Amino acid sequence: MNDRRYRLKAVPRAEITILVDNYVDVLLSNQPGVIRPLLAKEGKIRSETLLAEHGLSLLIDTWEGDRRYRTLLDTGYNAGTVIHNMKMLAIAPESIDALVLSHGHMDHTGSVNMLLDAIGKPIPVFCHPQMFQQRFLEKPLVGLVEFPRLTSREQIIEKGATLHEESGPILLSGDTVLATGQVPRVTPFEKGMPGAKMQTEHGLEPDIIADDQSLVIKLNGSGIAVISGCAHAGIVNSVRYARELTREENVCAVIGGFHLTGPDMAPIVDSTVEEIKKIAPDMVVPMHCTGFSAVTKFQSEFPKAFVLSSVGTKLALPVQSSTTG
Repeated sequence: MNDRRYRLKAVPRAEITILVDNYVDVLLSNQPGVIRPLLAKEGKIRSETLLAEHGLSLLIDTWEGDRRYRTLLDTGYNAGTVIHNMKMLAIAPESIDALVLSHGHMDHTGSVNMLLDAIGKPIPVFCHPQMFQQRFLEKPLVGLVEFPRLTSREQIIEKGATLHEESGPILLSGDTVLATGQVPRVTPFEKGMPGAKMQTEHGLEPDIIADDQSLVIKLNGSGIAVISGCAHAGIVNSVRYARELTREENVCAVIGGFHLTGPDMAPIVDSTVEEIKKIAPDMVVPMHCTGFSAVTKFQSEFPKAFVLSSVGTKLALPVQSSTTG
């Protein structure tokens, strides 16, 4: 723990903009720490809308003095969605300083190649070494199905990016953002994605999705915000590891995919909610693969802290008024 890589700088403020998620509602209202996109511009409702899909992409802005660092976590599923939504939100791709890929599934890597072209300058791309493994999913009545691979090491490097494959934690964006690297699995109930398999040199083997990682921001006087992609390692495991890496117990926000969707994950929803209640964040924003049933559970159990995720929403941290539910 004395390695300087883990010395995450505290920042006075941060913003997380939801560029891609499974849900969009243009009629939502602002609330403390939550800024919804405008329905109209210059007195007119737009003829185009933000797009939602089964994917995730989050833009994370951190400030150190007058210097803003802009980190992108994941790129959504379909090749054009994130670019379209960035245009709608007046976010310039070339303003991105670094890209982090939370893991190697298609709904988080779909726009990598197009986005790097749009950025148009060399940037660092951070991921776990297993991100490029060929993945499969085996389910009863369906059998074995293959995940699409939407980018590769070679394609990323050809785009001019500097590829950093790290299994451990690493600081980026002026040491204002920490990528956790591989997350230890310690809770008794978070057991990963049933039926996941990967191709290795030994053949087809169970896939624990070891490349799953989250991002961590430290807010002055408010603790840390944990931002997950899918939390295949478990969102509780992810938060616990973020606390361990930063030596910060207070968690002001838990944001991202919690991977609690579907009948396979239903048995752990209650345990997950109870553990997050013990953590008592000021803001809870379940997204993407959390699933409707789990999202409504979080809404009922965190009446003040819960935020409904919707594409185009900007989350401002720290939350100015206590919203702990």
